[in-house]
Amino acid sequence: MGEFKHKHSLGQNFLKDRKVLIKIIDSVDVKEDDLIIEIGPGQGALTKYLKLFHSYLRCFEIDERVRKYLNTFEDEKTEIIYQDFLQVDINEVVKDIKYNKLYIIANLPYYITTPIIEKIINSKVEVEGMVLMVQDEVADRLCAIPGSKNYGYITVYLNYYFNLEKLFTVDRSSFEPVPNVDSAVIKLSLKENRLIVNDEDKFFEFVKDAFKMKRKNLKNNLRKYDLDKINNVLGKYNLALQDRAEKVSLECFIEMFNSLK
Repeated sequence: MGEFKHKHSLGQNFLKDRKVLIKIIDSVDVKEDDLIIEIGPGQGALTKYLKLFHSYLRCFEIDERVRKYLNTFEDEKTEIIYQDFLQVDINEVVKDIKYNKLYIIANLPYYITTPIIEKIINSKVEVEGMVLMVQDEVADRLCAIPGSKNYGYITVYLNYYFNLEKLFTVDRSSFEPVPNVDSAVIKLSLKENRLIVNDEDKFFEFVKDAFKMKRKNLKNNLRKYDLDKINNVLGKYNLALQDRAEKVSLECFIEMFNSLK
């Protein structure tokens, strides 16, 4: 890595373990007419392997100091965009690319993991799948199952759109500089048959309300809604208003919300 000074403010921990890089590549099946978006390529350790797909590739990097590493990857199908991904109009970026499926692959800065994922979903661009390196405890939260202590609003939110899988953990020694925590690679695959609600914004507000005060039960957190209708649905899932939101599956949340119409 030479004399490169990593910026803590940008969450720069560059992946250097070749075995991990290969496992990431092996987890997706990208074709030449597909498009990959990479967020935060750094010095291009993963970018080098993404190029092997010969697909369209757009890499977003906020730190212009790495130009000398990344510019060598550019060609007619690969573009490096030096811009904050959170400020990018994703639809504008992809509109002129004649691609088949879109994949997002990234080693995400820990401190903006959730905002990046929410931005991708809110853009309404159809993503076939995402393979993301995140903090290990965040991976456990995103991939949690109902009834577990890690299960929360963000779990339900992501499960509405994607099937989630924690692929493998990554030891902190695989990075330079070495972070204080271990990481994990998760895979999000677009659901083919999604359970749809009529008003997604109101649905997610409903779910947020259910988790609003973690130690409170559903009766307390959802008191502004019709509790009789909610209780009728909960009974079908062997649950009650005295239970907490962490026990409620996505399917149950959807049925509760739809019953309020």
